[in-house]
This record gives sequence, structure tokens and C-alpha cells, in this order.
Amino acid sequence: MGNLFEYWIGNRYVRSRSSNSFVSLISAISMLGIAIAVMVLIVVMSVVNGFERELKDRLLAMTAHASIEGVDGVLPDPSGLMNVASKNASVAAAAPYVDGQALLVFEMQVSGAELRGIDPQMEDSVSGIAGVMQQGRLDDLASGEFNIVLGVELADALQVSVGDKVTVTLAEGRVTPAGVMPRTKRFTVSGIYRVGMYEFDRRLAFIDIGDAQKLYRLGNGVSGVRLAVNDIYQAPVIVREVALENGELVMVSDWTRRHVNFFRSIQITKSILFVILMMVIAVAAFNIVSTLVMVVKDKQADIAILRTIGARPISILRIFVTQGSIVGVAGTFAGVVLGILLALNLESIIGFFESVFGIKFLAADVYFISDLPSDLQYGDVVMVAVIALVLALISTIYPAWIAARTAPAEALRYD
Repeated sequence: MGNLFEYWIGNRYVRSRSSNSFVSLISAISMLGIAIAVMVLIVVMSVVNGFERELKDRLLAMTAHASIEGVDGVLPDPSGLMNVASKNASVAAAAPYVDGQALLVFEMQVSGAELRGIDPQMEDSVSGIAGVMQQGRLDDLASGEFNIVLGVELADALQVSVGDKVTVTLAEGRVTPAGVMPRTKRFTVSGIYRVGMYEFDRRLAFIDIGDAQKLYRLGNGVSGVRLAVNDIYQAPVIVREVALENGELVMVSDWTRRHVNFFRSIQITKSILFVILMMVIAVAAFNIVSTLVMVVKDKQADIAILRTIGARPISILRIFVTQGSIVGVAGTFAGVVLGILLALNLESIIGFFESVFGIKFLAADVYFISDLPSDLQYGDVVMVAVIALVLALISTIYPAWIAARTAPAEALRYD
């Protein structure tokens, strides 16, 4: 009980209502600075985490976990590789595919695209394309029907809708009496998908694998086999196991190699932003130093009186450490609460402002993702809060030490 007066006095100094309310104002400003800095760091970290999550989900939805391709771009007979993959306990599913380039034409609109021939039933087990269909169904792709599924951005560029017919033109020509002519085929738009990444929505179109084999004259061959694995982080190891078990010379790839630059850049950006915004928290926390120095100067007489009635230097130290700690704890707590609330509701808030002002915060062709995601990870929240509290506590040491060294006779000389 003997030490309770130290914490009581420190708390009183924070909520001072005396004639010199300037000290309380400075304390409030310090709290506000820490709260804003903590809130901003939590929100920014959540947005970066959201970008990483969305990028991973959308990339994996379109590119599968791993793929095995022929050395010259063609696997003459994929059935053997499919059997080997199905026997591997780490492989969840496998599906053949055909990749090629083409020019899509509709009336006066022309656009280049990557054509991917797929088996709709098998493809659904290795990717999430069926789940992002906005119009039509992926199952509408059937061999001999010559249907095509376009991304929403590609459909807008061509100004087509479901039911329209587009002309697919290949760079490979055919010899005619009039000379070499490009090979063309008319396809009916049977569906439109939207994955939310401009790279796919604008450039990738799907057709049935049988139609693709006829179009590119592959016979029974395919470009490769796509794999879905049970543990996506083991994809590099699993795809190599399957390739070695198959025993043929092939090329292997996986999502970590194909898009490693995306994830590496996100991690670097996250680290840089964390350091920069942590400096903002440090600046806000060290405002406590100036606040406590002003309090110490203002309370010289109080300190001297406490010392003359028996207060020890350690008690004076505790008083001002308590005041600074209250400022730091209150600011950090407020920042954490505001940061969590804002991060959890960020997508709704951004959507509201976009609809009200008719603006788009993220251009899909620049940022790959058209929506602003947020993924709050409580490990980041705890780390930010702990660092903010530590910085605030460190900031109290020097002013409290100055107060503890105050000589009563010097402080009361002119009183």
C-alpha cells in the first residue's frame, strides 16, 4: 500500500485539470499520435496480407499447383503420366490441358489471347475456374461444339456476350492455291468468368480440350498435365517425384517458381512498410519524452515537497514512469481497437466510398487485383502492440530519471 501513492499521483498528472491544462493537452496529443500510428500500421499490414492471400488464391485458381509439360511443348500420350500421378498419395487430382496463342475477332474488335483447352470435369478438380463463372457454365464446353469461355475483361474488349460468335485465328497457316492463309475457326461464346485479376480476365480463354487438339492438330497429344497436390508448399517436391516416377524426359513447373517474383515483392514491400511505419510509432512514442520533460519542469515544486516529506528518488521515478506508461498504454489500446475495426471493415468502407464518389482505388490493369483486400492477422496486431508499448516505456526513462535527481533546495529556492 505504501507505493500506491506513486501510481495515484502519476495518474493524476495525466488527467490534470489545474490551471496549467497545457500538460494534459500535450499528453492527449501524445496518446493520439501513438493511437494513429498503431492503427495505420495494423491496417497497412492487413492490406499487404490481404494482397498476398488474394494473389495466392487467384493464381492457384487459374494456374494449378504444379504442371508437367513435354520438352517440345507436346506430350504425345498423357495417359501414362496421368496414371502415375493418380497413384501418388500426395497428388489430389490431375488434368490434361492444351495451351496455344490465338487472335480473337468479333466484328471490328480484335484481341490476342491465350487459348487453353481443358476437360471441364477434370479441370474442376485442379483449379477453381468453375467457381468464378459469371455467365454460363464450364460444363457447356463439349468436344465438337466449339464453345469458348472468355474472361470478363476480354469479353468487354471484344464487346461480346454469351451467344455471340467469335473468330479464332491461328498464326499457323495452311497452303491454298491463293497462297498461305491463316487457319480460322468460329467459336460460340458460352460463358464469361471473372477471377478478379486483370492478367487472366483480359488474356485467357478456355475451350474444350478436344476442340483444342483439332485446332492445333495435336491428335491425341496435349501440352501437359496440371496437378493439384495435398500440400501446396510441397508442390516443388511432389511434381519432381511424379516426373521421375514417369521416367520420361519432361519439363516440370510449380506455382512457387512460376510466380515467385509476385510473392517475393510482397514480402519485401511488407518488410519495408513495417520498418517505415514503425519509425512513425517511434516518433509518436518519443513525444512522451517531451511531454514528461515539460511535466517535470512544471512540477518542480511538487517534486521538492514530496522529497522533503520523505519520498525517495525511486518513488519520484515511479510517478513519472507511471504517467508515461498510462499515455503509452492508452494510445496503444486505442490504436489497436481502431486498427482492428478498420481492418475488419476496410473492404466495405472502400466499396462505400467508391460507389458514392464513382472512383476506383485500384486499377486492375496496374495492380493485378481490382478489389482492395484486407486480411487481419492477430500475430501482427500483438507484435505491433508490444513494440509500441516497449517504445513508450523506454521513452519514460530519461524524464523520470531527471525528475528523480531533482534537488529539493534548488527547486524551492524561489518559492
